Amino acid sequence: MSELINNREYRQKVLKEIIKELHNGKAVDDVKAKFEELIKGVSTTEISEMEAALIAEGMPVEEIQRLCDVHAEVFKGSIEEIHRPQKPQEIPGHPVHTFIKENKAISELVEEIQKDIDAYKSDASKKNAKKILKGFEMLQEIDKHYLRKENLLFPYLEKYGITAPPKVMWGVDDEIRQELKEVIEILKSDSFEKDQLVVKAESALNRVKEMIFKEENILFPLAIDTLSEDEWLKIQQESKEFGFTLIKPKEKWKPERVDVEGKILDQGEEPSNGGYIEFDAGFMSPEEINAILNTVPFDMTFVDKDGAVKYFTMGKDRIFPRPRTVIGRQVKNCHPPASVHVVEKILEDFKTGKKDNEDFWIHVGPRYVLIRYYAVRNSKGEYLGTLEVTQDIKPIQEITGEKRLVSE
Repeated sequence: MSELINNREYRQKVLKEIIKELHNGKAVDDVKAKFEELIKGVSTTEISEMEAALIAEGMPVEEIQRLCDVHAEVFKGSIEEIHRPQKPQEIPGHPVHTFIKENKAISELVEEIQKDIDAYKSDASKKNAKKILKGFEMLQEIDKHYLRKENLLFPYLEKYGITAPPKVMWGVDDEIRQELKEVIEILKSDSFEKDQLVVKAESALNRVKEMIFKEENILFPLAIDTLSEDEWLKIQQESKEFGFTLIKPKEKWKPERVDVEGKILDQGEEPSNGGYIEFDAGFMSPEEINAILNTVPFDMTFVDKDGAVKYFTMGKDRIFPRPRTVIGRQVKNCHPPASVHVVEKILEDFKTGKKDNEDFWIHVGPRYVLIRYYAVRNSKGEYLGTLEVTQDIKPIQEITGEKRLVSE
């Protein structure tokens, strides 16, 4: 029996059985007992493989997402220790160290909010309700933490074939975002039930705490085991694009090797012959092309015919942050699970020729954003890819009258 337990394939089978038993309604305590009896030293990699296998066998991502909180509790205390001379999470400036430092600040804020909720339970005054509102508005800054995780860390895990944990976790991130938003909406409404507020608020705080546990005990150890120093360096360099949650990192991490200041991508390189690129009407140098594309008053992203992100403009005032790490990534993996089907439908309609364009318009803070998708085809009508053009049209909508003179 011990030989079976130590067999990786057998252990993987048992892990899948545990999730399936939970899915079928078996008591958590019963499953946990079975887990503790049969499984020893479960690694984060095996957890990833288990989730990927379940998805491959047909279990919807939403089902694993629904069980995410439960299986995290089952695995609690059983994830193997990672022994290193100096752990990345202990090195100031390393992306994992920054993530964990943010989690500490988030945990402290959650504790403060919980105290305000406890005070509100005893005295449901407007003053105490305002304290809770202020705390939740601060907690919404967690979005920056989640965005870095989803747009910087997940692409590299996907590169190594680790797709299930990112899909599940991204879905839970979105649920947490929504719960925080709902609590704030309740607090800002003219009237609300005390019990409704308390239940919603405490549920949201618990989800935040559970995600911290999953990140620090499943996601980060898995990433540390998988990513190279160069990849962590790129993540660090791209992090400022999204900002940080409740902290401002002061340290800059440098891997213990030579030449760590290299570029993320080779940019602005001239062709070896120093020549120009010819177009249907005219010609320009690569430097001119790059500068023009970064000057146009809108953002553009090109996805090739196979669904890989191939290019995006780097204007000074981007509407949506976009790190260079998305280059080469499948566009469907750049969106939350809830909206992936929309992206896939657009690309499919473009590929088949059913459509040539699709438009959306949404409010993003003070901006009114028009998002347009165009099928890119060659002179023969063959599909080459999709161009996304995003623009804040609010200033345009506000234009009135005429302007015939040059501004001073």
